Amino acid sequence: MQFPDFASICNIASKSNVMHNDPMRTTVTLDDDAYETAMLCAKGKGITLGAALGEFIREAQEARLQAKPIPNGLIRGPKGMLMFAPSKSSRALTTETVKRIMLEVEEEDDERRAFPAGRQHSRRAV
Repeated sequence: MQFPDFASICNIASKSNVMHNDPMRTTVTLDDDAYETAMLCAKGKGITLGAALGEFIREAQEARLQAKPIPNGLIRGPKGMLMFAPSKSSRALTTETVKRIMLEVEEEDDERRAFPAGRQHSRRAV
């Protein structure tokens, strides 16, 4: 007679990958005026207090990012990250270009390993 393992009997651990998709729960202490403002907003929009606080935080982050001056030669991406501005004469760097360059570098490395420096080898076909 075969017995199931202890973990499966007690539901302590699963043999499958566990992934949490639920919102994170936490306790927050708010000043009375902040709590009142957040609750009024939540009730007015018909959302939870946590959702209202999340909106406030995202709006504050967006406002902070927009208030900062952007240095010359940089642009702000869709999520607020600073990036180098592309030049008008530049081409897009595609996945295919990166793969082609990676293959070229690998081939050069293979040649260096096959023909170490200091030794003279002829690459001509005999």
